[in-house]
Amino acid sequence: MRQTVTTGLAVALGASLLAGCGSGGSGDGEASKTVTLVTHDSFAASKKVLAAFTERTGYEVRVLRGGDAGSAVNQAVLNKDNPQGDVFFGVDNTLLSRALDNGVFTPYEAKGLDKVPAALRDGTGGHRVTPVDTGDICVNYDRDWFAREKLAPPRSLDDLAKPAYKDLLVTENAATSSPGLGFLLATVETYGDDGWEGYWKKLRANGVEVVDGWEQAYNDRFSGSAAGKGKGDRPLVVSYASSPPVEVLGKEPLPKEAPTGVAEGTCFRQTEFAGLLSGARNEKGGKALLDFLLGREFQEDLPLQMFVKPARADAKLPELFTRYGATADRPVVMEPERIGAGREQWVKSWTSLVLK
Repeated sequence: MRQTVTTGLAVALGASLLAGCGSGGSGDGEASKTVTLVTHDSFAASKKVLAAFTERTGYEVRVLRGGDAGSAVNQAVLNKDNPQGDVFFGVDNTLLSRALDNGVFTPYEAKGLDKVPAALRDGTGGHRVTPVDTGDICVNYDRDWFAREKLAPPRSLDDLAKPAYKDLLVTENAATSSPGLGFLLATVETYGDDGWEGYWKKLRANGVEVVDGWEQAYNDRFSGSAAGKGKGDRPLVVSYASSPPVEVLGKEPLPKEAPTGVAEGTCFRQTEFAGLLSGARNEKGGKALLDFLLGREFQEDLPLQMFVKPARADAKLPELFTRYGATADRPVVMEPERIGAGREQWVKSWTSLVLK
């Protein structure tokens, strides 16, 4: 699951992560058989799936990880005139405008794009990026804790500000974490420019705790994390709708329900994209890789590798995902253009209001 996905609002953050690595793309000779995928640390794919791409196309995939998503996006911006690879995967809708405005990608219409819902294709800048997966950032709750306290879990953003949930919620810093930023954007879209700051004043008065990133929030502070062995004392955490399947992965026998639940009225829709890097040395291989990322084989491998939903409407989901994962019927959605226009000021105002 995508974890500490830093937004990296300052472009200089992590500037040395990829610098000096060389393109890794292909020129002449042996390198022409390599296609380089630049991505974040949370990228995962089955070996057999990547091997199938090599067998089918003759291209070996070199995965170049550049830290968390925000840092990787910043590197792509910094290196746009000398790209570190051929394809970039991992820019989401909260950061997409930054990449598009800086000319990081060159247009390419990937095969299979007609199988992706139109809503996911909006705002892609004339096929400069391709939607690959989606996920919902939502508040998760510890079922056992709420059962012991005989308290109904919260269902909405409004609920989180009620006295019954005082000192129960931990969220991530909107300036340093993608789920934290997504949660902030959900409140901005829900309460509007005139109301979101007032909502956060209520959350602060109600004891919301803010930590740097997902790893700390979920595994250290959340009481329902198996990885954290229940050492946290906060039964509410900003995480993902796909977190509950992670909690039951590998358990035998499988439980009737996951030990964690999702407050579906708190969810923000996140879409993740890939694109052909402008100036890619192996443009042909990059296009082939984009086609593959949108192909059913890779799309159906996604859920249990990165715990996200495939962008293709016809891709099948594994039972673990459908049985234990949550689906928000009406998640909060914000257009990438609106995010790009307001993100920096919202985060600045949020930081002054909540952290100082």
